[in-house]
Amino acid sequence: MGDIALRRGAGGVRPDGAAGVYLAGIAFTLRDLTQERLGRAWVVAAIVGGAGLSAVISPDFALASGVAFLVSELADLAVYTPLRERHWLGAIAASNVVGLVLDSLIFLTLAFGSLEFLTGQIVGKAWMTLLAVLLITMWRRGRVSRPGLHA
Repeated sequence: MGDIALRRGAGGVRPDGAAGVYLAGIAFTLRDLTQERLGRAWVVAAIVGGAGLSAVISPDFALASGVAFLVSELADLAVYTPLRERHWLGAIAASNVVGLVLDSLIFLTLAFGSLEFLTGQIVGKAWMTLLAVLLITMWRRGRVSRPGLHA
């Protein structure tokens, strides 16, 4: 994934780090959306494939990346599935929080033996979750145009 730190500047406090942190943050929402479209079997297959891909893409951090992805995505699945019928956006938010915290804890511990960048990792991933939930909310309310649909 990569480290992320909180930087202070003229614009206040902002996360500053590797793109992998932001991509990991959006991956949890994409997992939830994939479950809605294709079902749990496809999601589990994608999680296992993603864990393997993580290991191939970042050989220096293969174990840390693969294990963090596998555990955090399965936890996201376990939280999202029972909540989705009651409050869909709440299920996305809750499952993403569980997934992003686990992903950060596991990756940093296995890759670096340190949680020095934990806050920055969580903040960066949480921003992506917040952005995704806001965009989904706007899309569902018709405030964001839907590709292929014309008035």
